[in-house]
Amino acid sequence: MRKNSIKNIRINEEVRKQLQEIIMHELKDPRIDPMTSVTKVEVAPDLKTCKAYISVLGSGEALETTVEGLSRAEGYIRRELAQTVNLRNTPQIRFIADDSIAYGVGMSRRIDEVIAMDESRHVADEEKAGLLEGGDTD
Repeated sequence: MRKNSIKNIRINEEVRKQLQEIIMHELKDPRIDPMTSVTKVEVAPDLKTCKAYISVLGSGEALETTVEGLSRAEGYIRRELAQTVNLRNTPQIRFIADDSIAYGVGMSRRIDEVIAMDESRHVADEEKAGLLEGGDTD
């Protein structure tokens, strides 16, 4: 099976959905943040390994402790995954911190700041132009 085949894409999405359900409803580890989401899953074509990208709404420290807690619970998560997803092999899961959402939020804030600065400069330029025009007519 190729890495980007339709079958592999469907398997990736199903594993992602089930991991999300297991993390949200089955795990009781206090290290795992309640605002945890599985952003992406890449199951190897031989179905033996899986990379799960994890994102947490909050601080970077919460993300690190959540990934650590998930790594410790990998055996339990794998067993639960085997019961819900019908695969020939249940993949060994490697949890990877995904900070793309935090990066996107940071970029959005920067864009908003630049827009606000640009608007304030535009207003200041209009006020200067109005003062200059008003001064010439007197």
